[in-house]
Amino acid sequence: MKRILEPEVMDTWEESVAYDAMDFTEVNTAFVEEAIAIGPESGLVLDLGTGTARIPILMAQRNPQWKIVGIDLSKNMLKLGQQHVKNAGLSDRIRLEYVDAKQLPYDENSFDFVVSNSIVHHLSDPVPSFREIARVLKPNGGLFVRDLYRPEDEATVDRLVAGIGSDYDAHQTQLFRDSLCAAFTVEEVIELLKKAGLNEVSVKMTSDRHWTAQRAGCNGR
Repeated sequence: MKRILEPEVMDTWEESVAYDAMDFTEVNTAFVEEAIAIGPESGLVLDLGTGTARIPILMAQRNPQWKIVGIDLSKNMLKLGQQHVKNAGLSDRIRLEYVDAKQLPYDENSFDFVVSNSIVHHLSDPVPSFREIARVLKPNGGLFVRDLYRPEDEATVDRLVAGIGSDYDAHQTQLFRDSLCAAFTVEEVIELLKKAGLNEVSVKMTSDRHWTAQRAGCNGR
């Protein structure tokens, strides 16, 4: 199935609130637990496409030795995220910034660990962002990136969309459908990482709708 791009940024207040209202607790928790398993014991973590900061909050709660920088290009997402961070009492360990993942304002070798959940399908070309990850990540730094997988045909898209249940309204359901159609395949991700110079990264399907790219940090568990 041909890839159909969707907007890179979800920045209206309505879109941000609708996204934040979707219950990703299960998938976010799985993401964080797996990231912690391969990440460093301590250090500075960068979360690309942090959205409303649900994942940084979970990471900070589970690993008190991490400090986290979350970036996003949606000011409204970040506004919601700042409130979530404040409510969680984690403002001293989580910093949210309005930053483009394709042009990171950080020095080389700044981060011990880089994570990202569901940003790649928003990018028309992920290579610039992957190159920036390679630049700011320490030589032995860890990487954990997960996103949706583009199905082979419309019938599979229909099946996956139908499987999310009735808890989502029509707008939320359409967001999920659009994201599936904008996603990459494992083979495409492998090629994009190679172009960006991100080496020794394992890429594989980790659910019926997700791929994961990962590399353990130097002192990962």
